[in-house]
Amino acid sequence: MTNRERAMNLLHFKPADRLPAVHFGYWRELLAEWVGQGKIPAHILEGYYDGSPTDRELDKLIGWDFNWYHCVSASNSLFPHFASEVLETLPDGSRKIRNPWGVTEIVKPGITSIPSECDYFLKDRAVFEEYYLPKMKYYPERFNKAFFERFNETREQDVPIGLMLGSLIGDIRNMTSVLGMSYLLYDEDETLFSDIVDAYAEMQYECAKVVLETGAKFDFAHYWEDICFKGGPLLSPDSFRRLTAHHYKKRNDLAHAHGIDVISLDCDGVTEKLLPIWFESGVNTMFPIEIGTWGDQFEPARKKYGNGMLGVGGMDKTAFRKDRAAVDRELERMKRLASMGGFLPCPDHRLMPGSKFELVQYYAEKIKEIRI
Repeated sequence: MTNRERAMNLLHFKPADRLPAVHFGYWRELLAEWVGQGKIPAHILEGYYDGSPTDRELDKLIGWDFNWYHCVSASNSLFPHFASEVLETLPDGSRKIRNPWGVTEIVKPGITSIPSECDYFLKDRAVFEEYYLPKMKYYPERFNKAFFERFNETREQDVPIGLMLGSLIGDIRNMTSVLGMSYLLYDEDETLFSDIVDAYAEMQYECAKVVLETGAKFDFAHYWEDICFKGGPLLSPDSFRRLTAHHYKKRNDLAHAHGIDVISLDCDGVTEKLLPIWFESGVNTMFPIEIGTWGDQFEPARKKYGNGMLGVGGMDKTAFRKDRAAVDRELERMKRLASMGGFLPCPDHRLMPGSKFELVQYYAEKIKEIRI
């Protein structure tokens, strides 16, 4: 069987010869570590991104079958983004940078975690209408028609490939910052926030529509949200439902009309309170199902929603920083979850610095030995 056949069979509760070895990429700092350790060639760092030629080269070195995040789309983000700009260099060497979303971040030297947000541009309707709304409109320049018209003949055949449907709140949070989103929603102007979501959502719907109208075929559709943290969602479920449910349904109905029945959504953190909204509107695949400090989220969701809730992820990636015994425990847990059907084991996010190359190789080898 091809990896594409294995993955899609398993997600549809059909037989497969074995589990595929699936991953979701790496922190760049980990790749640099592995280069320094002589585990991988230095050119892997050049131009690395999910699904890139160097990603596929690294798959072969490690033993992975594929990266789940093989997705394409029309340009469904801000178009164009803002130019990045250094606003100030602080005495300790930190820099205040206005990023491509218009948010000001403090970037500290030698720190690889997410930069802290200290200011944001999108604070009122005047800024939205003058600076952001033009970047949220659909333009033909967003769409490479020739690429998608020949997509079925030129696409990689061995791995599942998804249509990226976009982001209903995650991208908006990137524009407003978490603080700005909170002020707009609860203290200042929820009508403005709703208008921002509506404008952005309509553009992304048009991007998906023109792609699908070319006849391009996809194995799944995919969203990126990242709107939860260890305590749950960054906004109330009621607000999330009111702002997004109708947009999800419209976009998911479009995907269903074009034969796509696996709709995957990437959200980190504790997602439990948002699952009903996604599930009712047509999203059916959890990803990457972070373990964090709170434990497995897939099995409780499966018990609650039944076989209509699929999963990709759920393997505690911190095992790769430990030893074989820790990896073996995760392999046994993945075998148990996969035996429920509709589940593809995958590390629960990008592999982080400190992950041991040999343990990753070991996992990729052993997961392929599992028969369900």
